[in-house]
Amino acid sequence: MWTAGAAGPRGAPPYGQDLYVRLAAVDLDSTSKSKKKMHIVITVVVSICALAILLSVTGIYIWRTKRTKARRRGPSSWSGGLHSRELHSEGNSHGDDMDLPLFDFETIASATQDFSADNKLGEGGFGPVYKGKLEDGQEIAVKTLSKTSVQGLDEFKNEVMLIAKLQHRNLVRLIGYSIGGQEKMLIYEFMENKSLDYFLFEKSKSVLIDWQTRYHIIEGIARGLIYLHQDSRYRIIHRDLKTSNILLDKEMTPKISDFGMARMFGSDDTEINTVRVVGTYGYMAPEYAMDGVFSVKSDVFSFGVIVLEIISGKRNRGVYSCSSHLNLLAHAWSSWNEGSSLDLVDETLNGSFNSEELLKCLKLGLLCVQENPDDRPLMSHVLLMLASADAASFPDPRQPGFVARRAATEYTSSSKPDCSFVDGMTITMIEGR
Repeated sequence: MWTAGAAGPRGAPPYGQDLYVRLAAVDLDSTSKSKKKMHIVITVVVSICALAILLSVTGIYIWRTKRTKARRRGPSSWSGGLHSRELHSEGNSHGDDMDLPLFDFETIASATQDFSADNKLGEGGFGPVYKGKLEDGQEIAVKTLSKTSVQGLDEFKNEVMLIAKLQHRNLVRLIGYSIGGQEKMLIYEFMENKSLDYFLFEKSKSVLIDWQTRYHIIEGIARGLIYLHQDSRYRIIHRDLKTSNILLDKEMTPKISDFGMARMFGSDDTEINTVRVVGTYGYMAPEYAMDGVFSVKSDVFSFGVIVLEIISGKRNRGVYSCSSHLNLLAHAWSSWNEGSSLDLVDETLNGSFNSEELLKCLKLGLLCVQENPDDRPLMSHVLLMLASADAASFPDPRQPGFVARRAATEYTSSSKPDCSFVDGMTITMIEGR
């Protein structure tokens, strides 16, 4: 180390001296390289952070844009991994894919006012059903899959796949659906007049549907079943046809709903066996309730029960004591045999009906609930008979299959089994639902 000069205190420069330090050349080179590396590291880190921020902003923008479009447009196209090969078809399966309409959860929550109690229409096999209104003013019915539902994800998929393929004025129309996380919902057109059972079984409401309306409903259900059984893209057996599954629009046009239990048939299949009997007592055909055998004739039986309920205004509960009261089918059969058929007619009709037309429907209903499936007419024949004015040309009905079970309140599940009667024969039945 040395200085630029050796001047004494008086001769020192006014601003100090230059100081020189001797360093090895290798030390100077090392310091230069460290600075370069630091610059490179800083540049890389800043670039990565900037890129991450840019990607995040872009992602948020795209997500918000898609969300806004979904809210404005309503349903969009989604295949979501649901293929028709997943459909629960015990007789046949088809591997074709299809796009399905989709709503996001926020849209449905907004439409139903966050699923408020005021918007709740009722409770179905899947879970609660809510009324909603989309941003464009369209009214909808939202069918939600409850965590405690007796029906599960398989039935949910089954209904989506089936109803999306079916289009008929007497089938309820699927507008879209929503599935994400724990939330699974079906979105249907809203039915202003609820369901057939809402009107039939209370006098204050049954008086609102005259015979002409009831006859129109019978015809509509028949047309819907013909479409399912033979005119649609696939042959469909509904398996849970009942008055609560017949919805009514503002013009009282009937629309068959709830396809969670429905099954597709192959072109060569006539009947199918199942170990899982599902449906509603009072509407199930004897061969299905006890042997697990179902076919198009199973739906015909259910249709016949509905016809008799429409005529009488009484519910066929499928239940009577082992020692006493007859059910609706037995009552209709005895009235027919005794020549007192008009005694069965709903008193709220007040005699305002075409007696020939009504008796034709009664005979037709009894033909549909005959015990032997082979004796029951096809739905195409049913529609022809409805159009016919000559009920005398119809075959005479045979005794119905009186399937019933002891009321659940009579015994606990740990004491005695349910008992069922088919023309006097008692069996033990496993209840499917």
